[in-house]
Amino acid sequence: MDLDRLNAVALITGAATGIGAALARDIAGRAEGGLILVDSDEAALAALADKIEASTAAPERISTLAFDVSDPDRWAQATEFVKAQYGRVDWALVRSVEAASAEESDLVDWGRVMPTSLDGVLNSLRAVMPLMRSNFQGGAIVVSAPAASIKLDKGGGFAPKAGLLHLIQTAAQQAAPHPIRVNAIAQGAGDAAPWNGLPLFQKLAQDAGGARAAFEKIAALAPPLGRYAATDDITKLIVMLLSDDNPMTGATLVAEGGYTLS
Repeated sequence: MDLDRLNAVALITGAATGIGAALARDIAGRAEGGLILVDSDEAALAALADKIEASTAAPERISTLAFDVSDPDRWAQATEFVKAQYGRVDWALVRSVEAASAEESDLVDWGRVMPTSLDGVLNSLRAVMPLMRSNFQGGAIVVSAPAASIKLDKGGGFAPKAGLLHLIQTAAQQAAPHPIRVNAIAQGAGDAAPWNGLPLFQKLAQDAGGARAAFEKIAALAPPLGRYAATDDITKLIVMLLSDDNPMTGATLVAEGGYTLS
């Protein structure tokens, strides 16, 4: 499947790093419409935009918006900007990245995790869905969440992530008549980045000849398939979910090498 909608506009939250940055680079290389990059890390966001702009013939089509997605007032401002600059949104990737465990969390942790896990996604959906309705073609939204969303694990995503999947189904039901598809992708560790700060991983990387080789050693021991889905794998699956050829909505695509089966 491909993204072949003419002059489509894509919006990506959590765009500065990880799968958000990977999808931004992918869409910039295959589509000629607008690209709106959202993240709270302004410096990392600007660095990504500079790299993408250097490789595209139309850098003016790329916009960066640095704000906290759990802030509805900032979303209101962002919505007005998108309306004025682009008029609509066709595709969106909404990232949910925080996690907490029930046993180890206190109310401070809960208060920190809930805004980015649920509030941020809800605010993103509330902003993006009307922008998709306005183009009269509908569109597609993919919410990215950790595989812990669907696996009972005290160190995993906990209640906010489970609630997130129900929120996605509710949004899909409400959006379907317009027609807007809303799906989720539950992913495992897509690359070595989350592990880099751990002393044990640093030692393994030194012995294995690099972070990527160390990550592959860990992956070989973890999920039933002996591999995690790499960032490129996840990007391809998101593109499939965004494509107009995809009939799925309200679904959660699990891409983690079978981690949730164990």
